[in-house]
Amino acid sequence: MSILLSLFLKLSAFSLVAFGGVSALLPDLLDLAVYQERWIDLQTFSDYFAIAQAAPGPNFMTVTLLGWHLYGVIGAFLATFAIAWPSSILIFYLQRILLGIKDPLKKQAIQYAAAALAIGLVLSSAWEIALQINHGVAAYLLTIFTILFTVFTRWHPLYLIVLGAILGSMGLI
Repeated sequence: MSILLSLFLKLSAFSLVAFGGVSALLPDLLDLAVYQERWIDLQTFSDYFAIAQAAPGPNFMTVTLLGWHLYGVIGAFLATFAIAWPSSILIFYLQRILLGIKDPLKKQAIQYAAAALAIGLVLSSAWEIALQINHGVAAYLLTIFTILFTVFTRWHPLYLIVLGAILGSMGLI
């Protein structure tokens, strides 16, 4: 199977379970792109994820960069389309069904269940990615510190980015 067709089919399948966005699927995307298909290496995947998170716009930019890496502009377009079309159609019809439900308690229960699913998938994804990219005690300590900092303070996350840059430039992580 050609790379483009494989990319399109696999990303389209991922799109159907992307509750919480592409971030919820990062461990599976990493496994597919780095270990199964060997389209890119772990460092490149990490770099693309960092670029996607730093850039304004949708979370699925990681997928767009993967497609671009594989097949240029055509690959970027195809990967972006593949990750967007199935979930867009699914959400369109689910929204129509949800709007047709008259009982507000049923509606709220469905919305809360979807939110819980999305939050759980994103947290699971964050945990899996942290396990994949952390190498050494300093990186794990920084991850734990970041979690605690985020949960218990109201400071801006930019301070964490600066701290990570300083520690990285010193070669500690």
